[in-house]
Amino acid sequence: MAPKKAKRRGAAAEGGSSNVFSMFEQSQIQEYKEAFTIIDQNRDGIISKDDLRDVLASMGQLNVKNEELEAMVKEASGPINFTVFLTMFGEKLKGADPEDVIVSAFKVLDPEATGFIKKEFLQELLTTQCDRFSAEEMKNLWAAFPPDVAGNVDYKQICYVITHGEEKEE
Repeated sequence: MAPKKAKRRGAAAEGGSSNVFSMFEQSQIQEYKEAFTIIDQNRDGIISKDDLRDVLASMGQLNVKNEELEAMVKEASGPINFTVFLTMFGEKLKGADPEDVIVSAFKVLDPEATGFIKKEFLQELLTTQCDRFSAEEMKNLWAAFPPDVAGNVDYKQICYVITHGEEKEE
């Protein structure tokens, strides 16, 4: 039994985890597949330095150094097939910043250091600034992180879930 598990773990490390597909919605996977197909210029199912050079040239970047291309390819642990490509995106997107960095950003909005922000204030920020939340996204946020009776939102809990993917046990 143990050798089987070790073998399976090794295969996952080389080819990427098969559950990487569960990290994305089907429409996202399709978009990544289209991007992969565009980058895989020679259509061999593997993104190589030559593929990267060709796709960058097609976008007008003609003088890309070989070292830069090597560094890009070396971000993967082996050949970059679609599963590895998707895994790399998953790793980049998952927990983009450490929890303390995100908490520090929220603390700017909490001058009394209470650990809470007023729901109305947070909603106004999220719906009027930068990458604006839709009404549906706000509804989902409040369903996941309901404010207390005074209208306060526990931003430390939000930060924990963003970085760990699940609620902290009280």
